[in-house]
Amino acid sequence: MILPIYTYGNAVLRKVAEPISADYPQLSTLIDNMFQTMYHAEGVGLAAPQVGLPIRLLVIDLAPFKEDDPELGAFKVVMINANILDRSEEEVVGEEGCLSIPGIHENVPRAQKIKIQYMDADFKEHIEEFEGYKARVVQHEYDHLEGNLFTDKVTPIRRQLLKSRLTNIVKGKASASYKTKSA
Repeated sequence: MILPIYTYGNAVLRKVAEPISADYPQLSTLIDNMFQTMYHAEGVGLAAPQVGLPIRLLVIDLAPFKEDDPELGAFKVVMINANILDRSEEEVVGEEGCLSIPGIHENVPRAQKIKIQYMDADFKEHIEEFEGYKARVVQHEYDHLEGNLFTDKVTPIRRQLLKSRLTNIVKGKASASYKTKSA
């Protein structure tokens, strides 16, 4: 089932998400629905707060990049109760967008490399390191679990320039090709 994506201004996007246990109600259905929602919106990552649930769950599938980079194309992951353990001091600036902030893309600094601990869909624990674009996408989605958005990371002047566009999203005046839920 395709779920509505909560847009900028919804309080759930600013909450620190809560951990869940393996007996979370209908978890596998929720994961499937999140993937379907993400694919329908043509995204590559989606966190539970973006569908209105303040829980520590995110999904990523970088398959759209398989022609450019087969390694990225094979990256599909479910992360539950994720915790970033370490970030490299080296940062890389890259353009990001967000399904919860339709129509806005900005350059955002991110750690080049991260180490993260998480549970997969079967609640098997993983500790992995990611770098480059994988690290960027994981950090972007992880920020949703911490109540942060990519617009928080842009320079103060860029944030000021975005203010009216963000206000329009809050007022429900943003257009998206997918189902959204404004504040």
